[in-house]
Amino acid sequence: MNFFQILRKKKELIPLMLIMTTAAGGASSFAVYSLLKPEVIIDRKRNPEPWETVDPTVPRKLLTINQEWKPIEELQKVRKATK
Repeated sequence: MNFFQILRKKKELIPLMLIMTTAAGGASSFAVYSLLKPEVIIDRKRNPEPWETVDPTVPRKLLTINQEWKPIEELQKVRKATK
């Protein structure tokens, strides 16, 4: 039987299919969105430390409220000492 023939015979499956399709599409799109972030490392050989190139003034979350970035003095000292 064809998929659409089954849906015609059993109409109660239509809302279930819509919900499942929406959920699968949302999960797939969020996975792609998460992979495109600069914090995610897919290829370590090309860029072993991608967090060094991230601009701290640009918000990276889906929703950012009152974000202020201040450098931590101890980390800045450690960074200067290790370079």
